Amino acid sequence: MQSIRVAVLAFNGVSLFHLSVPGVVLGTAQSAPFEPQYEVSYCAESPGMVRSDQGIGLEVTHGLELMQASDIIVIPAWGDQSVAASAPLVKALQLANAQGKLIVGLCLGAFVLGDAGLLDGKEATTHWAVRNEFARRFPDVRFRPEVLYVSDGNIMTSAGTVAAIDCCLHLIRQRFGADVANRTAKMLVTPPHRQGGQAQYIEHPVPQLSSETHLSDVLVWARMNLTHDLSLDVLADRAKMSRRTFTRKFKEATGSTVSKWLNTERVVRAQELLETTDLPIECVADEAGFGTPLSLRQQFGVHLGTSPSEYRRTFFRDMSPGRKASDSEPLPESSTVPRRKVPRTLIPLD
Repeated sequence: MQSIRVAVLAFNGVSLFHLSVPGVVLGTAQSAPFEPQYEVSYCAESPGMVRSDQGIGLEVTHGLELMQASDIIVIPAWGDQSVAASAPLVKALQLANAQGKLIVGLCLGAFVLGDAGLLDGKEATTHWAVRNEFARRFPDVRFRPEVLYVSDGNIMTSAGTVAAIDCCLHLIRQRFGADVANRTAKMLVTPPHRQGGQAQYIEHPVPQLSSETHLSDVLVWARMNLTHDLSLDVLADRAKMSRRTFTRKFKEATGSTVSKWLNTERVVRAQELLETTDLPIECVADEAGFGTPLSLRQQFGVHLGTSPSEYRRTFFRDMSPGRKASDSEPLPESSTVPRRKVPRTLIPLD
């Protein structure tokens, strides 16, 4: 049977990693005899020498016409998302889309698909670090910043860097099934499917708010006292506002309700504890201000799409030689975070 032809776009400044991922992952896929295999080729707007982000020159012999001769088109991470795709590239992608070809945007490559109008009304994702710019540039896209990859019709997009591998493995899974995808993952020594999504990796800085509102100080104080009673009355009083005024100004400044913001901050604190201590899950829930392991697990599922135990297995950083993370291990005397029991509010705050 005929091979599945893949065209990968190369351009000056292209990520050498992202350029190689489709060839490495798809080229490793081993289906049953006589079944289609992937045939990966590379194209550029102007055939010739292309310099990668690592300074390595690559000779590309095909132009954009390769896209018309291919079944799948892959756009690697775009070098500068602020630079829009050129008219010839947009035209080639729009034609391929009209023909129903599968088009994949890896990481910042999603910006190119957005420039071509291929994402309007569809679900899409990209690297979490540029999620605000992506949402602003493409308001008609059903943006999914929390996932590792998403497929919508003939369009597939992935989150940052290593998520390109997850995306290509999913492509194999769609075409050849889970067995082939799993065997490919084993050959690459990578998980066939990672739990959760890129929400696990997103940084949550304290918003920089106008000092005259006192909200910045209140947010910093709340972060330092997540195990305390953080009712709306307490926070409003600290901000020297009425409940109604505080609720309104908090929403204007953060774009979130008080309860949602507190749950997010408590999840972030729990992440830190799971990464850096071997506290039992019960203690992590207490230290983060959730009170019960059930509340912690529920909020982890909502915010990160995974469980506390799975998150710890992925991100735990052992601070002492010979120790191993364990959800059931007793609290060590030398733990950097002491056990404590203090009142807290777990009911909706607004």
